[in-house]
Amino acid sequence: MVEKAIICVDDERFVVESLLEQLKRRFGKEYIYEGAESAPEALDILEDLEQENIEVLIIVSDWLMPEMRGDEFLIEVHRRFPKIITVMLTGQADETAIKRAEKYANLYRCLYKPWTEEELAQTIASALG
Repeated sequence: MVEKAIICVDDERFVVESLLEQLKRRFGKEYIYEGAESAPEALDILEDLEQENIEVLIIVSDWLMPEMRGDEFLIEVHRRFPKIITVMLTGQADETAIKRAEKYANLYRCLYKPWTEEELAQTIASALG
């Protein structure tokens, strides 16, 4: 049986913890949940999970992060792992960044901060449905 994972990426630890807590509450033990505080850390987690034969289904990523913006990160994820569904979470992304992610990262949806647990759960459920 292939295990399946969801990764959340945000440079603010409390945002990552909130996302993971909400996903666990909604989807329980159905998935493995991983959090990262930077795009490079998330790429390392992706590679580790791939080596463990764990399929990453969705990545929820902040846009405004140091080192690598969310649109750049999701484009890189899509280039290397084209089956992963990408979701951007932002309070500050401009339309150009969102359009770039839609075009080059096959962005599924953009959620705006502050998000609600319900819209996060609906986004994940519809993406997987």
